[in-house]
Amino acid sequence: MDHVTEQLARELERPAQLVQNVIDLLDEGNTIPFIARYRKEAHGAMDDETLRKLEERLRYLRSLNQRKEEIKRLIDEQGQLTDALAAEIDKAETLALLEDLYRPYKPKRRTRASIAKEKGLEPLAQAILLQPQKDPAELAKRFLDPEKGVETAADALAGASDVIAEQLSDSAENRRRLRALIARCGRLGSTQAKDEDSVYRLYYQFSQPVSRLQGHQVLALTRGEKEGFLKVSLELDRDLALNELERGLVRPGAVNAAFLRAAAEDSYDRLLFPSMENETRGTLTDAAAEGAIHNFALNLKPLLMAPPVKGRVTMGLDPGYRMGCKVAVVDATGKVLDTAVVYPTHGPRQKAEAIAKLASLIRRHGVEHVAIGNGTASRETEQMTVELLRQCPGVSYMVVSEAGASVYSASKLAAEEFPQYDVNLRSAVSIARRLQDPLAELVKIEPKAIGVGQYQHDMPQKRLEESLDAVVEDCVNAVGVDLNTASPSLLRRVSGLTAATAKNIVAYREENGAYTSRRQLLKVPKLGPKAFEQCAGFLRVPESKSVLDNTAVHPESYAAAEKLLSLCDYTLADVKAGRMGELDKRLKAYGQEKAAADCGVGVPTLLDIARELQKPGRDPRDELPPPIFRTDILDLKDLQPGMVLQGTVRNVIDFGAFVDIGVHQDGLVHVSELCDRYVRHPSEVVRVGDTVRVVVLGVDEKKGRISLSIRQAGKA
Repeated sequence: MDHVTEQLARELERPAQLVQNVIDLLDEGNTIPFIARYRKEAHGAMDDETLRKLEERLRYLRSLNQRKEEIKRLIDEQGQLTDALAAEIDKAETLALLEDLYRPYKPKRRTRASIAKEKGLEPLAQAILLQPQKDPAELAKRFLDPEKGVETAADALAGASDVIAEQLSDSAENRRRLRALIARCGRLGSTQAKDEDSVYRLYYQFSQPVSRLQGHQVLALTRGEKEGFLKVSLELDRDLALNELERGLVRPGAVNAAFLRAAAEDSYDRLLFPSMENETRGTLTDAAAEGAIHNFALNLKPLLMAPPVKGRVTMGLDPGYRMGCKVAVVDATGKVLDTAVVYPTHGPRQKAEAIAKLASLIRRHGVEHVAIGNGTASRETEQMTVELLRQCPGVSYMVVSEAGASVYSASKLAAEEFPQYDVNLRSAVSIARRLQDPLAELVKIEPKAIGVGQYQHDMPQKRLEESLDAVVEDCVNAVGVDLNTASPSLLRRVSGLTAATAKNIVAYREENGAYTSRRQLLKVPKLGPKAFEQCAGFLRVPESKSVLDNTAVHPESYAAAEKLLSLCDYTLADVKAGRMGELDKRLKAYGQEKAAADCGVGVPTLLDIARELQKPGRDPRDELPPPIFRTDILDLKDLQPGMVLQGTVRNVIDFGAFVDIGVHQDGLVHVSELCDRYVRHPSEVVRVGDTVRVVVLGVDEKKGRISLSIRQAGKA
């Protein structure tokens, strides 16, 4: 078992053999959803998040090892690789420490130190370092060389100082000590760069210890600096830093002490501190970005997994002023039944016409729910909808996030799906479908456009996309996909499938009719045995004669499922008819381990099979609290401190959560008002989509701000 496996096992606190099993599965080309669901015996039932962390760290450590070998080769080519240096390189646990070790040997552009070396002054620098009791000026006399521009002792000493300054800056130990000092004592500060007000006013006179900086503060400082409103700098006690640098370099009372102190000051001011400032700010920004990406992923998952409103004819309203409110009515399966454009904001007459037209559409198509996009003119559209629903008893509405709807409606995918509709009407269709099945609709949109994070445009885009794509993949595979209704956008998120094979699956369906079994997938062009193994368990075929094709039981376990049914005196007909209420009891009586052995699977797989047999075709989202529908509206001026309301969490950020309480503006629950105990991050307490009880603390109508509390709601 290699060093990487052992290190991962320590970090994850998992047995090394299980970690090695996961590494082997990844190296064989298996996906995380497949490993998480169908190889539990191999990894000890690690969840998706742990497996992805393992995969990410595995990539990092392998990249680190590759860089170690490359650095050793480069140093060896210079003839300077010693056993001691090689051992230090092998021990380095981060890329930063590794690059510190390589720094003295790394080819540099022409520097003051390299110019001094060209003049033959490196031996003088070493002599001054090794002979503390000799006057540097006396030593310098032996290195005068007018032809090389070293005409005086002062010239020689200046060159030697440059060499020593660079050596001090390149020292891995000095950088390590200064890095630790910055972590303990450094502060990040900012001042106003422009004589004007801005959203960054909180940071016009700002200073915070590096150790206590919050991710959102770092990102705000970085953006404010980029936009020219802030000047940001690292603050560190210079004398304290110089003491660290001079430790072990300057001997008190030595003849060369003053010279070396001057060289250390030059190294710190000119080379070391600017370099460490850049590194520190880069590290802080990377950590803040990683935290923001993690937070974005946390918010995205519950949004994608929001309970669908199935089997309901739905009207989608995409609000607007000048271009009017776009309307789309879709049936229970999401098929477009009708479209229209109304103008409720253009005056009383147009508003009355809009209500009459929408009421007619509701009655004609049997609309049960109205989905309103939360963008421009949403407030006015919601007010109109309340008036409309007074004429349509039994119909309710919900405001849904339209983030990314405009991106989707203008995309090539939307043009292919709805060539007969213009861009604006496509948005209305998307809004209606978001209410019916959020996951199926949101997978059509680039995840970062969904807008449930902060500073997403400042993130490393590749890393953000990787993280969010992983969330989408996990959600899609957790729910499962109907092979006969899924779009290519949804199918390409299924384990083992690509955009090309997803299109081929749909093309085969259109050409040959609905799939009647999972095995038919093997007839799809470019979908081979490995892809089938990875995807089959996540695809559902309700039309299949075998009920197992409509469960999460993998085809490789069909024989085990049938054997389990036999052991517990059931048949597949019982599964189809939903007569499996006693399965757990019978399995327990038979013995889980004995049954697993008889079925030829492990206990975790056996329990998964049993769970699926009891609820074939189940959707895990159905077990979540349903969304809140409304028939009336609150106005900002209706809110009073002390009012207790029910709302839905719309976004969770570093300093709190935004909650929709039925007015156009979401209210903020500060992290201190989430609960009675201390929490490091709001995501420990709430997540997007949660239904929460809140009390109004304050309302600022002028600024459109609402302060809420979950903590105090229980006492109100």
